[in-house]
Amino acid sequence: MAAWSMILGHLEGSPRDRIVSFTLEDESNGILPDRMIAEMAEAGLILPAYDFVESQIQPASLDLRLGDIAYRVRASFLPGPDATVAERIDQLKLHEIDLSDGAVLETNCVYIVPLLESLALPPEIVAAANPKSSTGRLDVFTRVIADGTRRFDMIGAGYHGPLYAEISPKTFPVLLREGSRLSQVRFRIGEATLTADELDALHAAERLVDIDDADLSDGVALSVDLSGESSGGFVGYRAKRHTGVVDVDRRGGYAVDDFWEPIKARPDGSLILDPGEFYILASKEAVQVPPDYAAEMVPFDPLVGEFRVHYAGFFDPGFGYAGAGGKGARAVLEVRSREVPFILEHGQIVGRLVYERMLERPDALYGQRIGSNYQAQGLKLSKHFRV
Repeated sequence: MAAWSMILGHLEGSPRDRIVSFTLEDESNGILPDRMIAEMAEAGLILPAYDFVESQIQPASLDLRLGDIAYRVRASFLPGPDATVAERIDQLKLHEIDLSDGAVLETNCVYIVPLLESLALPPEIVAAANPKSSTGRLDVFTRVIADGTRRFDMIGAGYHGPLYAEISPKTFPVLLREGSRLSQVRFRIGEATLTADELDALHAAERLVDIDDADLSDGVALSVDLSGESSGGFVGYRAKRHTGVVDVDRRGGYAVDDFWEPIKARPDGSLILDPGEFYILASKEAVQVPPDYAAEMVPFDPLVGEFRVHYAGFFDPGFGYAGAGGKGARAVLEVRSREVPFILEHGQIVGRLVYERMLERPDALYGQRIGSNYQAQGLKLSKHFRV
């Protein structure tokens, strides 16, 4: 057994300090579920500035909350092994913005915001962050940074220290405030990714995608749907420029037409991506994530196309799963062409879904008791826009 503990404080009426321990079996492998995330916080391995709020702990991840100040910096950065994020902020900041009552972050600027959650990870547990689904669908480029790191969104085993969000709205100016949640973090121990044989066996048992000839090499291949057959002749949305502000905490508050242009299907099943434009598309395949697994959309090989797909890559246990209220769900694709116009074709592979085992089944699956906005989804904008 591997156990870690921290003295949390003095028990009232007792001469002894209360010690809460967090224990895992030796040689454990998998992503930690919701109840273990709560136990990590109880044991002092996750250190929130304030108590967690409702729905902050997801089936296989923890939402991270913004603190009360944002720093506008000259450029994005990584601190490297010999520096802290705070030191780099002091070198690069232009001005400070108070988020306690809300503030607007402008497009194409870079901001760093200290998060309300910090970590005291044990030696065996690593963490990985990703934007939340709604963040990616707003084209808000968000990454998590930790002290002494060489990579974004990766927090090494044994890390003790603060976390920061790098935020750069790309299309819409956004209104944020202390407590807003743009990113999420997963905790894993050991090797969680399924081998090729394990993925084949899981697909045979659970039918991870709704097609007969699924491509399972290096993960489950997902292709783009440009037929319009499942969405009334439309294949996606292109974001408008020079729009109003989007409040990231306001659900259903905005008319679609004020921010998005619908894209009709073409007879030849193609779509030309214009450089610098942002698109919401959907996968051709309906996917599901069984209760004992989680998944992540991995970056696509740039050698097969100059475009980026999917800012927000975490798929929780129960996503699209019939037992959690789904019937298979399309993966929504957040697409941006890089430097040149690029033609997408219907059925073109645009990403791969890598499956990982959970250490234990979560208490609540995606879509159960947590108000998930995208269960059984098709082509769908973020929760901020009225249907």
